[in-house]
Amino acid sequence: MKVNTKIFGEVDIEDDKLIEFTGGIVGFPELTTFALIHDEEKGVNTGIRWLQSMQEPAFAMPVMDPLNVMSDYNPEVEDELLKDLGELNEENLLVLVTVTVPSDLTKMSVNLKGPIIINAQTRKACQVIVEGDEYAVKYLIYDILKAGKAGE
Repeated sequence: MKVNTKIFGEVDIEDDKLIEFTGGIVGFPELTTFALIHDEEKGVNTGIRWLQSMQEPAFAMPVMDPLNVMSDYNPEVEDELLKDLGELNEENLLVLVTVTVPSDLTKMSVNLKGPIIINAQTRKACQVIVEGDEYAVKYLIYDILKAGKAGE
């Protein structure tokens, strides 16, 4: 499937790389088919990838592995919310969080309250809202990423 994206230009995504969000994502329930794109042009692994909508080429969200910024991230999610994804285990479970990159990079944050859960085997996904106040919607990460690049 070819899609002309706002960020990456025209990209060719193989059907077996498509990820299906049966209920859409928070705020965009009509967007259900995505691809996970790595920005290979940068030549470095920033840890940030893009969840590119296949239905709306102008819509792509930066996402990353929450363990890159919080090593003990382990939200409790009700099994009922994940039932449509198929059986999850360590090998097929992929958890991502959305990244907000404002003009002031020092205010860069991730949403630990609304993780995206993907079954890499079935390519089914959902975004869930974590109950309680253990995790923040805007968890600042600039200093954490800066420290990581410095090798600390």
